[in-house]
Amino acid sequence: MQIKHVCVVGGAGFIGRHVVHQLDVAGYKVKVLTRRRESAKHLILLPKVEVVECDLTHDAALHDALQGCDAVINLVGILHQSRRATFERIHGDLPRRLAGMCKSLGIKRFIQVSALHASSAAPSSYLRSKALGEAALKASQLDWTVFRPSVVFGEGDNFLNLFAKMAKLLPVIPLALPTARFQPVWVEDLAKVIAASVNNLHTYQQTYDICGPRIYTMKQLVEFAAKAVGKTPRIIGLSSRLSYLQALLMEFLPVQLISRDNLRSMEIDSVSTHPFPELFGITPTALEAVAPYYLAGTTPRADYLRYRVTAGR
Repeated sequence: MQIKHVCVVGGAGFIGRHVVHQLDVAGYKVKVLTRRRESAKHLILLPKVEVVECDLTHDAALHDALQGCDAVINLVGILHQSRRATFERIHGDLPRRLAGMCKSLGIKRFIQVSALHASSAAPSSYLRSKALGEAALKASQLDWTVFRPSVVFGEGDNFLNLFAKMAKLLPVIPLALPTARFQPVWVEDLAKVIAASVNNLHTYQQTYDICGPRIYTMKQLVEFAAKAVGKTPRIIGLSSRLSYLQALLMEFLPVQLISRDNLRSMEIDSVSTHPFPELFGITPTALEAVAPYYLAGTTPRADYLRYRVTAGR
C-alpha cells in the first residue's frame, strides 16, 4: 500500500519541524500531534499539514488522533527527566503504546528516532530508555524503521547555540568531560532520510546510525561555537570527578543545563563505525558549512555567510 497520510508525534519540536517540512515538500498529507497548538504555529501555514492538540498521556485521545493515518513517525524525546516526564515513560512506554494503537488501527508503518548507542546495558537511564522503545517496536510486528542519530545540530538547536551563549556570557568556561567525542549530524540531513524512508520498503525492519562526516571532542565544539560568535573564552576541562560534581550542582538550578545522567551518556563516545547510509543518496553536511551561518546571528559576518550559503559556496 502506498503511504499518503503520515502522523508525526512530536512534530512541533526542533527535529520535528524539519521532518514535517520535508514530508510536506514530498507531497504527503501530514498530521502533527502536539500538546499545544500554539507551539506549532510555524507549521500551520504549510499547505498539506494539519496540527492537532493531543494529550499524549491520554490513550483515547491518542487513539482518535491516529485514525485515518497510514504511517506514524515518533520524534518525542527529552534530555532531562522530571517526576511527571520520566525517560522510561517518554522513550519506552510511549513507543510501546503507539505501536499497540497502530496495530489495532491497521497502521503498519512506524518510524522511530532513537539515539546512537541505545542499549539495555548502557550506563545512562537515557540510553537504556531509548533501547526500551526500540525493543517495543521490534516486538510489534509492524513495518518499523529506527534511526539512531548522534547529536543533531541546526538553527534553533539546544546544542551549539547553548555553547555560543555561554561563550558570550562567560570569560571562563569550566567544561565537563572535555574529551567526550561526538559526530554531529545536520538536522536537515536527518529529516531528509526520515522522509525518504516512509515509502521505501528497503528500510523496513532496519536500524540506521545517522552521523555527520567528522568527529569532534566536546572542547572542540565549544571552541567552534565561541569562534562563530567572535569570542575566545578560556576553556578549562574538568576531570571526571569534578564534571560529576558540576552536574550534581546544576541539577538544583531552575533551568537544567546538564545532569549526571547526561554525563553517563557521554561516557560512550557518540560516534559510529558505520558510514552514512548510501541508500538515501545523501552526502552528510559538514558542521563548518552550516553552523557559523546561524550562530553568528545578525552581524555583518552573518550577512556574508548568508550570501555564501545562498550562492552555494
